[in-house]
Amino acid sequence: MVNPRPGASAIVAADDQLGDGLHLLRFTGALYCRAELSAPWGVEFPELDGYMTLPVVLSGRCILEVGDDRYPLEAGSAALITRGTPHRLLSTADASATPLFDIPAEQLSDTYEHMRFGGGGERTQIAYAAMQVDAPLTARLIAELPDVIRVDAWDDGEAGAFGAVLRLLAREAETIEPGGEAVMTRLADVLVIQILRRWLRSADAATGWLAALRDPQVGHAIGRMHAHPDDEWTLVRLARVASMSRSAFAERFTTLVGESPMRYLAGWRLDQARAQLAGTNDPISAISTRVGYTSEAAFSRAFKRHHGVTPGAVRRAATATATPSLVPVRALS
Repeated sequence: MVNPRPGASAIVAADDQLGDGLHLLRFTGALYCRAELSAPWGVEFPELDGYMTLPVVLSGRCILEVGDDRYPLEAGSAALITRGTPHRLLSTADASATPLFDIPAEQLSDTYEHMRFGGGGERTQIAYAAMQVDAPLTARLIAELPDVIRVDAWDDGEAGAFGAVLRLLAREAETIEPGGEAVMTRLADVLVIQILRRWLRSADAATGWLAALRDPQVGHAIGRMHAHPDDEWTLVRLARVASMSRSAFAERFTTLVGESPMRYLAGWRLDQARAQLAGTNDPISAISTRVGYTSEAAFSRAFKRHHGVTPGAVRRAATATATPSLVPVRALS
């Protein structure tokens, strides 16, 4: 995705706790491939650390192999591989696989390619996206996701929304018209959010960050912390937001999240600060105020304690790597 906007892939209502979790998901770069494959065929994808990968079967069928697990994918199916785990896409279970970077492809742009590969038999068309995620902001979400989330468009519980996006994606993949690449990249972003939204609603988690987001009282307090990190939060104020006593709120929050409310708040503020240091040119003093610190010196000490580096070091590193980080798919070996 060229010049992605922070948060553009997860626009949600502020009061939706599950939406608040998706609001953390930011794609800072993406690479896309349209593959026309004919049996027998197999493609072996390497580990892509820091990426989510999304194969979408537009026509035909294939098998997704991740470790010892196999997932059949028919037309209208997609799978979100959440941690860039090595995997293979195969025409049949016994098909041999060729490493991705050994397969020739037509490079249509820095972030988009067209691949034709296989033995000339039954055809399968796949749209494949590898989306780089902003790890500091998504670590909690990704840590609680399964390695693979599979979705079938024909089992769509969202009024056909998933299937509608798939049909649009398939139409754009047939022929790349002016603006087609931009349309496909945005449709892939939408598919990721739809897949995650469906999984979040159905996942059964008793504890953890996602369980805390679902909790009507603790989740409300977390949402307020996320939305207003600069507020002068105290345990008493947060408990009041949750409509609970201070002791009951602290105990429930710690049981669900695994850390105390004030420790969570401090980490959230400092993670936000790091993202702003790396992604903006705003003065450090302004950022420290925005995340709830009245003293830049206190902010710097807390930041160094939490991240192991100073705010200035993060800003200098971001400036040194300010050139675009997106590279062609072929260079991701």
